Amino acid sequence: MKEPKNIFQRSVHILSIGLAAFVWVGSRSEAPASLSGFEGTNSVSPPIPVDRIQVVNTWPHDRGAFTEGLVYHDGVLLESTGINGQSSLRRVELKTGRVLQQAAVPSEYFGEGLTALNGKLYQLTWKNHKGFVYDLDTFQLEKTFSYDGEGWGLTTDGQSLILSDGTDQIRFLDPATFQVRRYIHVSDHGRPVDRLNELEYVRGEIFANVWQTDFIARIDPVTGRVLGLINLAGLLSPDDRIGTDVLNGIAYDAAGDRLFVTGKWWPKLFEVRWKSKP
Repeated sequence: MKEPKNIFQRSVHILSIGLAAFVWVGSRSEAPASLSGFEGTNSVSPPIPVDRIQVVNTWPHDRGAFTEGLVYHDGVLLESTGINGQSSLRRVELKTGRVLQQAAVPSEYFGEGLTALNGKLYQLTWKNHKGFVYDLDTFQLEKTFSYDGEGWGLTTDGQSLILSDGTDQIRFLDPATFQVRRYIHVSDHGRPVDRLNELEYVRGEIFANVWQTDFIARIDPVTGRVLGLINLAGLLSPDDRIGTDVLNGIAYDAAGDRLFVTGKWWPKLFEVRWKSKP
């Protein structure tokens, strides 16, 4: 289900990007009715607000990286890449995309979500029900842990590991015992929202890439309610889009209030700001 997509079999909405230093994209004010999981909008329920974004900076990203997890930490990016036999854990220079440090994941595993907490890195795998714990500085593997279901996205609120599995459920795990502390079901006007992929904790909300779309869902971590969407359509030019897969990868610099996004096999990484349309 998360294998590379044939991009030529998918209709991709491309918006032209100008040459100005700041570019507004994704300015739709309502969620499209075709977005599966957000079809609960009707004449009684108000539409989900859709935020537009401002591109602040654009930097190189390794086209060979099938990005599944992305973290900003101490001025660099930490990245988990997927595909059996190609999965890795990486430390990446933000402005150049240069890989500074890398650890290979054994070929039987498909790397997935990634987060950093208390000097450790936690990495999921897709179908093996197994996660890895590394030393943040050395990438030395320290231990493994198990979980039910598939592993998709991973983030942290500073207290728990927050895990998505492709369903509408998000679990909060104890980072020491990996036991489930609680869970939420993500919904829009009472309807389940699934395919929640890469996760990031931003300003007290859970941000989730919605797989096979150009949207990030903003989720209330207490109720699971979708608070809004961020439309990232049009980030890549038609030429840059060739040979790429879906949008996936969210990292947040809390100190600088900077949001970074990229995708699988994308040649670029973007710093963006988001703003609700008045």
